[in-house]
Amino acid sequence: MSASELSTVGVLGGGRWGLALVTAASRAGRAVCFCTRRAEQAVPEGVSVTTDYRVLSRSCTLILVATPSDVVRDVARQLGDEVDGSHFLVHGIRGLSGEGLVPVSAILREETPCRRVGALAGPAVAEDLVAGRPGVIAVASRYPEVTQAVSEALGSPTLRVYPTSDLLGAEWASALTGVLLLALGYARASGLPPALVAGLLTRATHECSRIGAAAGGEEKTFLDLPGIGDLLAAMGQTERPEVRLGELLGQGASLEDARERVGQRVEAPMLVPRVVAFARERRLRAPIIETLGAVLAGRLGRDEAFKNLMEFKG
Repeated sequence: MSASELSTVGVLGGGRWGLALVTAASRAGRAVCFCTRRAEQAVPEGVSVTTDYRVLSRSCTLILVATPSDVVRDVARQLGDEVDGSHFLVHGIRGLSGEGLVPVSAILREETPCRRVGALAGPAVAEDLVAGRPGVIAVASRYPEVTQAVSEALGSPTLRVYPTSDLLGAEWASALTGVLLLALGYARASGLPPALVAGLLTRATHECSRIGAAAGGEEKTFLDLPGIGDLLAAMGQTERPEVRLGELLGQGASLEDARERVGQRVEAPMLVPRVVAFARERRLRAPIIETLGAVLAGRLGRDEAFKNLMEFKG
């Protein structure tokens, strides 16, 4: 699909990420239809704003979905009444569905007539997209026309879009990298030396790649932009919500208090126990993620957690 056939780019979801995608598409020279209930938001000049899914579906072939994972099924069900097989649905949701470990792309296919779906993943963060700072982002889909459409919709002199066909791997990598960012923040606040933090995160990346492969993804995706690329970017970003939440936990805050102080929804704490159960069911060794799960559940304190990690073999 060429840029001239893309017409207007749709963005569904009025949070920080939705607004960032609107800004990126507008900066790339695309007409944008922003479907949001937050009428007070400031948007780039020329962006049309609506609350009506019908308006969104009639004006856009490509729709970028940027809603929280816990409401995506309800949103997709409503959107499904207005879209058809000609639409491309690409989500930018970090995490897997709260209904077990269901990829968001699977929910989009279940609840809408759309078959050509995809996901955004990788190092780009909302603040950089809004500010126009140079960055990169990955788009995953089994359909080349979907990755091409997203590249043309978002790609600009300040944003490079990299395609991959490993949709499942990209979704799992994006979700599990959120878990590693939580661990990064916790380790930073605990005063661990950089070499030890690097070692733990490297080993945890291997754990995540094994888990993702067991779920049907490709291990190499975890060593690309959706996985290690995102993790490396976060090493220099102090305000990533997952990192900040981990830091607060490492400083002794309760999970409830840390969530309130971060002020944004963070998927990782809800994901960790489900990932631990998934790994155990498949007899996959994941001591670092299991330790993080025990910390989040209040079964291990900071000193005990790192004592355990230093005693693990391999």
